Amino acid sequence: MSAALAFLALVAAVAGWWLVRHGIMAKPWLEPGLPAPVVPGPAYAEEAGSVRRAKAGLVVFLAVAGSLFALFVSAYLMRMGAADWWALPVPRILWINTALLVVGSLGLHGAQVAARHGSPAATQQGLLLGGAAALAFLLGQILAWRELLAAGHGLAGNPAASFFYVLSGVHGLHVAGGLVALGRTAAWTWRDPGSARARVLVELCATYWHFLLLVWLVLFGLLAGWANDFAEICRQVLS
Repeated sequence: MSAALAFLALVAAVAGWWLVRHGIMAKPWLEPGLPAPVVPGPAYAEEAGSVRRAKAGLVVFLAVAGSLFALFVSAYLMRMGAADWWALPVPRILWINTALLVVGSLGLHGAQVAARHGSPAATQQGLLLGGAAALAFLLGQILAWRELLAAGHGLAGNPAASFFYVLSGVHGLHVAGGLVALGRTAAWTWRDPGSARARVLVELCATYWHFLLLVWLVLFGLLAGWANDFAEICRQVLS
């Protein structure tokens, strides 16, 4: 139990550092090159309030989603020591899927930088790259499921297999939901490129994509068996 709490504390610390590092509470309407009106009027105040609400909503959603995944991780760490637990072979395609999610995150980061610098074409290219990588990631996850099913590792029987399908499935649903938001953001950038709203939408999508990457790296570490080594280190340190 102590090892699970230590692992969750590490995940929370990394997540908090990452969110602060990438400026989740930044104010894009005050970025260099985007001066605010000398005397802000009602329209400016309404836009600023909309941005704050959007960012606050994303923070709340990430907190809830992060708590959900933290519970899954805690359950995984506590369950993996049972007698009926045996590790699954990790499909090699998961490495490719991880690389695809990294590419998608980099694409969204590039789109965010391009949006801040007023480059609509580069912004749209970054969004397209992120969306294509996410679609390929989801396809790769389906192929990983098919590979395990073909090898006889179904949902029932082995708790490790059950956790694999649940963890990867819940994460995949979050990626699919992010694709919906990404599509709406792309449509807005095509309709009104260079607008303040487009910049904010791209920033929120990029932040969410980085969150998905962070969560997947933790889950992939669990599924690949790295948690065993980490738990052993925690037991040695805390004993």
